[in-house]
Amino acid sequence: MVTEQSAAADENPPAMRPRRVVLKLSGEVFGGGAVGVDPDVVQALAKQIATVNRRGIQVAVVVGGGNFFRGAELQKRGMDRNRADYMGMLGTVMNCLALQDFLEKEGIETRVQTAIHMAQVAEPYIPLRAIRHLEKGRVVIFGAGAGMPYFSTDTVTAQRALEIHADMVLMSKNGVDGVYTADPRIDPQARKLENITFQEILQRGLRVADQAAFSLCEENKLPMLVFGADGDDTIVRACAGEKIGTLITA
Repeated sequence: MVTEQSAAADENPPAMRPRRVVLKLSGEVFGGGAVGVDPDVVQALAKQIATVNRRGIQVAVVVGGGNFFRGAELQKRGMDRNRADYMGMLGTVMNCLALQDFLEKEGIETRVQTAIHMAQVAEPYIPLRAIRHLEKGRVVIFGAGAGMPYFSTDTVTAQRALEIHADMVLMSKNGVDGVYTADPRIDPQARKLENITFQEILQRGLRVADQAAFSLCEENKLPMLVFGADGDDTIVRACAGEKIGTLITA
């Protein structure tokens, strides 16, 4: 359980308006609940990211690929896990290109960087180059996961955030608007937590993101904000430091 002491200490935490963030977007959101890409959904996401960018906040994005392929689920159906994961990585790149297109329609310069070499559609992932793009006011979208199987895009989000010296990880989740004491879809008594530490999450086994991602953030004191993907302004509010979702700190 969250201790009374930690709950009291974090009752009114200071607003955190970051300078540079890495935003994780769920692949399922891109598909609007179906296989493929829903242009209306991607356009809405692009408008929010463009708003944040125009306010002077540097935004890098990691996109999942669950609207196309999920390696772990394909493995359960008998497919080789390595091959299934690589298929998932290619799915993330398709989402990256869709988001890039809509961001550029909003007038925002955007670069896609991938962990797998794809010279005709994206730059290779180079942290210093990504930082330079951000400093020039561009949005950078990271695709193809870590370029290796068995790594979730949650873990990649934390790793990329550390490499480009981001101030915060923003974890936009599909179907849940924060961290709860239990799965709210199963337990009607589950309550939402506004603040919690990475250690408490790991101790209680709360599954909101990959545990490796939590460990990376905890070890490096990188805060993470978990919030819901639903809504027309959730990303904007998260970047503005409003009280939204659950703030996880070391």
